[in-house]
Amino acid sequence: MAAPYERPGDPSSPEGPAPETSTRRLREQSQLDFELEFLGQILERDPLYADALRVHGNNLAAKGEYTRALQIDRRLVRLQPERPIPWYNLACSYAVLGMVDPAFGALQRALELGYRHLSHLRRDPDLKALRRDPRFVRLLRRFD
Repeated sequence: MAAPYERPGDPSSPEGPAPETSTRRLREQSQLDFELEFLGQILERDPLYADALRVHGNNLAAKGEYTRALQIDRRLVRLQPERPIPWYNLACSYAVLGMVDPAFGALQRALELGYRHLSHLRRDPDLKALRRDPRFVRLLRRFD
């Protein structure tokens, strides 16, 4: 039997998709999806690239992929344990997933490290689950 005919630009061909197919796909892709794909590829090559991790985590959260965002936030905290923003983002990821106790621990660590955007913290929708807990007010009082 003869080998099947491979058309130029056939996505299954070794040459990959035709340039016009790739361009059309990119035009139809949202900015958020583009960034997720792009940063995902960068992080495959350099998984310790903190700035790419930060943006990628924010994009995952914006897309509603909170479990994946949590994984990114945990990586960032390991890479930058003395910076308050990764801890704050970790608290947000935990809170959105309903993991209240770890969220309080991460939020406390962010405040201990100098996170002082308290007005933002008070109204951040990601922290909604924490605001119903009496620990929230006590924690803010300690750092206000």
